[in-house]
Amino acid sequence: QVQLVESGGGLVQAGGSLRLSCLASGSFFSINAMGWYRQAPGKQRELVAAITGGGSTNYADSVKGRFTISRDNAKNTVYLQMNSLKPEDTAVYYCNVEIVALLSRDYWGQGTQVTVSS
Repeated sequence: QVQLVESGGGLVQAGGSLRLSCLASGSFFSINAMGWYRQAPGKQRELVAAITGGGSTNYADSVKGRFTISRDNAKNTVYLQMNSLKPEDTAVYYCNVEIVALLSRDYWGQGTQVTVSS
């Protein structure tokens, strides 16, 4: 079984920074793409940023230039550095990881709350 453990969420003032982490553990061969999604109250879950196994990245337009996704393959961990945070970034953030195993599939983290006050 695979588990994803997220950390790093919290309350921050507008203009501040947070760094989210998501650690994948369990039995698997490797990890393909890793990504971060968010869901604000009353809204659909949306992609924030993703990174492929080769290191290519893509971002939602709303976070370009402010957020940076990265990964440490040796630690099976994906990060999301969030700078210049805005109140509209407030949401529950979820990591998503594509696991390569006998039964390959993607997994979701439990979610971490990010609240940005104005």
